[in-house]
Amino acid sequence: MPPQDSSASPITIGTPRYRQANLALFCAGFITFVTLYDIQPLLPLFTREFGISPAISSLPLSISTATLAIGMLFSGLTSDAVGRKPIMVAALFLTSLLAIATAFTTTLPSLLLIRFTQGAVLAGVPSVAMAYLGEEMDASAIASAMGLYISGNAVGGMSGRVITAIMADYMPWRTAIGIIGCVSLLLALWFTRLLPRSSRFQKRSLDLRTLFPSLLYHLKDPGMLCLFGVAFLCMGCFISLYNYIGFRLLAPPYQFSQSVISLIFLVYFLGSLSSAMMGRLMQRFGRRFVIRGTISVMAGGALLTLPESITSIVCGVALFTCGFFGVHSIASGWVSRRATTYRAQATSLYLFSYYLGSSISGTLGGYFWSSYAWTGVAAMICLLLLAAFGCTEQINRRYTEHIS
Repeated sequence: MPPQDSSASPITIGTPRYRQANLALFCAGFITFVTLYDIQPLLPLFTREFGISPAISSLPLSISTATLAIGMLFSGLTSDAVGRKPIMVAALFLTSLLAIATAFTTTLPSLLLIRFTQGAVLAGVPSVAMAYLGEEMDASAIASAMGLYISGNAVGGMSGRVITAIMADYMPWRTAIGIIGCVSLLLALWFTRLLPRSSRFQKRSLDLRTLFPSLLYHLKDPGMLCLFGVAFLCMGCFISLYNYIGFRLLAPPYQFSQSVISLIFLVYFLGSLSSAMMGRLMQRFGRRFVIRGTISVMAGGALLTLPESITSIVCGVALFTCGFFGVHSIASGWVSRRATTYRAQATSLYLFSYYLGSSISGTLGGYFWSSYAWTGVAAMICLLLLAAFGCTEQINRRYTEHIS
């Protein structure tokens, strides 16, 4: 791929390229999250089938998010040399094929091996997609485009959880994952045709010697560190809540089926709407105010899940989900806006923190569940959110001149 002209016109709101790019990246987000999180509602099934604890049952998810986190440190640099679109196309096709291969696993180690590989492959989408948006979109279009991309993440995450759980009540869970892989493969073909080629991308030589200096460049920025901390803590909260809410609802006094429990994931629609609204809210109230407000909404939602009332639980999960997608939309767009150089590495670090939080807290929550039931999980979540709020206060008090 030859170097592209960085002076080419950016993609502006309302143009055909804007619509094509948003639809394509919506599909990319959908495929990424439907194949990443399709196993999350199956954790209770894993405890029974493989005879393992709730914490160990989270490993098929945690191991994929861990390799995803590590892989994204290299995906940005690789896309700088190869191009944004080719990397995303390869990742989407491979994750679809690996989802299909999951249908043929027979043991926990074989499942973990596929999930390990799948996480590494998926590293080629999130940070590269965010870098593509940062390069190709007009400054006035970045916030709305980022919100729509994250909406695709939300819809994909919801669909993976809901569809897998419902199908698992009527067929083997491996078959359900294989079907999701086939659908993802078709969507990957559509993505390939739809996404506009990069017009503002400039190719760089693949030189691993530039990786660590470029990462260190962003790690020296205290404001960036605070945003990475918000990503680590909030994503850890989010995954912990969704990993173990199913265990709670399968147990007395609820004893719901997998299909019924899956309906709680429909609140992802609210998360999708929440992320799409963040651009307008930030324009009106400012980033600092809105990100602190969305973290507070997450904490309020977590507390609402404590009573035994199913209405309170569902409302709490819905509120928590809206807050989380709001936080992620704001923080990820903030990182893209802040990074004037090494943009792909900045988004890689943000997403490394994001998914590392998912891996660590997602499994750690299992020990809180086993020892203290849902009260323990909720307490862990609130403590992590308090730390995330502290990160936003550091941005507000000490680094105003760096991030505004």
